[in-house]
Amino acid sequence: MEVKQLYEILEDEYKEQSVSNSKHWNKLWDLYVEEKSADYQTLPVKEAIPRMISDQNLRIRRHFNNCIEMGLSIRVGDICFIDYGEAYINEIGYQHFGLIVTMFHNKAFVVPMSGNKATYHQAYGKENPNGKKHLMRLGKIKGMNKESVLFINDAKWINTARIIDIKAHLDKNSELFKDIKERVKDCLD
Repeated sequence: MEVKQLYEILEDEYKEQSVSNSKHWNKLWDLYVEEKSADYQTLPVKEAIPRMISDQNLRIRRHFNNCIEMGLSIRVGDICFIDYGEAYINEIGYQHFGLIVTMFHNKAFVVPMSGNKATYHQAYGKENPNGKKHLMRLGKIKGMNKESVLFINDAKWINTARIIDIKAHLDKNSELFKDIKERVKDCLD
């Protein structure tokens, strides 16, 4: 299915009508399902299932303004399990941990993180001055199972309804938290 063709159909249709009244809908839907199915057939289970989880989470959570509506109260410094959704290459996607750096108007600014050992060893730091500057070592945080690394260049604003659970906490007044904020600011320059 060509994106250009979809834009043409969008221009041709009355945009406010229900898709069930669209003259193109049945054909488009069949083609979409066929292509989506073909995509999934080539994926390993470790990629296919997180995609399905993200799709289900979107279906369930997309109408929530924030995580409070789901009974979850968060604060700056929380390390949460988050569904980032679909992603392009070199973007964090699907389900990963993330650190809440700040919050504003029902959104949280989060820095995604991982416990991947190889990525941890590539991260820039005092003990690895030649490391990759977009990665920051956190070490072992109380409440987490592994040493963690932050993906500074993937920091982003999210609707807090994407937050699935709170796993740990970093004191926002700690030196480590202040260092994280500085690394994020440096990434923006």
